[in-house]
Amino acid sequence: MEILVCVKRVPDTSENEIEINKDGSDIERDDLVYSVNEWDNYAVEEAIQIRDNVGGSVTVVSVGDEDAEEVVRREMAMGADKGILLSDNAFEGSDGRGIANILKAEVEKGKYDLVLTGAQADDGAGQVGGMLAAMLDWPYASLVNSLEVVDDKTIKVGREIAGGNLEMNEIDLPCVLSIQTGINEPRYVGIRGIRKVASIDIPVHGAGDLGITPESVGESGAKVKRIDYFTPELGEGAEILEGSTDEIIEKLIELLKAKGGIK
Repeated sequence: MEILVCVKRVPDTSENEIEINKDGSDIERDDLVYSVNEWDNYAVEEAIQIRDNVGGSVTVVSVGDEDAEEVVRREMAMGADKGILLSDNAFEGSDGRGIANILKAEVEKGKYDLVLTGAQADDGAGQVGGMLAAMLDWPYASLVNSLEVVDDKTIKVGREIAGGNLEMNEIDLPCVLSIQTGINEPRYVGIRGIRKVASIDIPVHGAGDLGITPESVGESGAKVKRIDYFTPELGEGAEILEGSTDEIIEKLIELLKAKGGIK
């Protein structure tokens, strides 16, 4: 089975204190630590497990600048067979539809049976997987937390729905699936694996390679434009606890006792 997994380089929220820049147009990015999007990591692990069970290969692809190559190599060190970087100045400022359009062009260049994305990989909107499937006219399932290959034409998926229930579906291949966290336990990536893929050539495909007109993507092609970032104002009765973890815990306990929450 030929599997393509879409991955994204994002700020690591566990390593960064996210702040908004002065003009409110973006977050401060100069000193941020980046890593692969968490949901995408589960998608790559699932793809590797499918390949190991039924054969085939796993390709990871990322839309971004040259820095995005590091997450492609990281996922190759994890076990993916190949990596592709989709990079062009024309892609800068693309909205979810633009990213999906770029990925569609790459999918159509290959012969993939299955495309996986993270359930949330695009600023929390969770839209690229569904848009990509619609553009390809392929079946789609979101929030997938179990997956079983039935045969070379069908895959069985479980998806998380309201009330903690699990919905089971059989879907024809090829298809697009958005993977939920918790579907597996992503494997550890060691130094040996990183060194092994350090010198492997990563193909870079631009707008011309993909047959994409620059006007259809990027800021010029975006139908959704970000107009502002802001921190919500402190509301009446709200209090932000500051200090070390131990200090915050101590303050929280005092507040709960004062409000009658605990005795």
